[in-house]
Amino acid sequence: MITALPLGCLDRSDRSRGEQIAEATPPPAPGPLDVPPSARQAVSLQVGFAPIVSRVSAAVVNVSSVRFVRPPTPERIPFFSDPLFREFFGPRQGDGRDGRDEQPQPGPRVQREQSVGSGVIVSREGHVITNAHVVQDASQVRVALPGRPEMKAEVVGVDARTDVAVLKLEGGEFAFTPFGDSDAVRVGDIALALGNPFGIGQTVTQGIISAVGRGNMGIVDYEDFLQTDAAINPGNSGGALVNMAGELIGINTAILARGAQGNQGIGFAVPSKLARAVMEQILEHGRVIRGALGVAIQDVTPALAEALGLPPDTRGAVVSDVSEGSAAAKAGLRRGDVIVALRGEHLDDGRELRMRVAESKPGAEVGLRVLRDGRSLELTATLDELPEPKPEEPVQAPASAAGAEAGGARAGAGVDGRAGDRGRPALGR
Repeated sequence: MITALPLGCLDRSDRSRGEQIAEATPPPAPGPLDVPPSARQAVSLQVGFAPIVSRVSAAVVNVSSVRFVRPPTPERIPFFSDPLFREFFGPRQGDGRDGRDEQPQPGPRVQREQSVGSGVIVSREGHVITNAHVVQDASQVRVALPGRPEMKAEVVGVDARTDVAVLKLEGGEFAFTPFGDSDAVRVGDIALALGNPFGIGQTVTQGIISAVGRGNMGIVDYEDFLQTDAAINPGNSGGALVNMAGELIGINTAILARGAQGNQGIGFAVPSKLARAVMEQILEHGRVIRGALGVAIQDVTPALAEALGLPPDTRGAVVSDVSEGSAAAKAGLRRGDVIVALRGEHLDDGRELRMRVAESKPGAEVGLRVLRDGRSLELTATLDELPEPKPEEPVQAPASAAGAEAGGARAGAGVDGRAGDRGRPALGR
């Protein structure tokens, strides 16, 4: 622990003599080595975070969910259907290929899978933000609050494209964590992560913001992550990342764990601005409605810029394909076009274009500045609505507990996983 000392502090053994000297000697005139006010504030910064944690921890909850999954039948496993397998081992009894009548085979027993994660209460009415992968397809979700008995939670909505989900608690008013401005977060800012790692209970870790605007990680469709070195582990999914004002700046979502289990100092959080926008749409519409342009894009690299005859410092997104009948096709976009601005604002890369189009409403007209064959063009597109992803077919819970195989509680991703909770890879899916 670093303890700040006032400038010119004397040794304790010489304190009385120092006081006499101070009385007899006038203070020196200010000089060029005086510490500026901003530095004095930094030197006197308290390193104890207990007051912040005491405010925030009451709104950080443990989330447990149960879903029922049906293992694949042998017919759905390519190995058992392979002709070479059948040649050596013969047809399976009762499949009609062994000379016997085909008999209906009982389906595989439904298995019960339990997941453990975290969440943050963000309203007095009991709205909770967590990660979609913590509660998606769950038949039952329960939440444990500090100092309260465990209670059921309703899944209001799930947005897999950002890995954000909204839950609702009943039972009066709740302590909540206010939203902070994630756009104001700077690299180097101190951040605290609160959650339920490995299901052991509420835990607080501290670090800094290592990077902002992280994308192209292959974790979710729309990525604008805050990166932090605050320890995030499996089970932290959906937990809070807060600033020094105790405001929510991110929802802890994923970790980089290549070949190792647990924290390696590289964690990712959905910025609070994005999480809040998703929550508001879910509460209003039950889902997230996004605009769509209808193009496949890639970032402009120096090599690609050179190949297209553009300056090497050109930024934006190269159109690699245009969907027939899409908003882009109707606006006149072509393969090889370089989109450098949207609504008059410059674009850094394809990730920024995707995020800003998705934030727009279907039917909105957006201006596009495009580079084509060395010329700058101004086009206008009327955005379509992005189709909803097809949900997986849910598996119904068995009529009785005896009909389900009990699976152990899984406190998160394990190897190469998200900071949550069903063993999905964090990166490079």
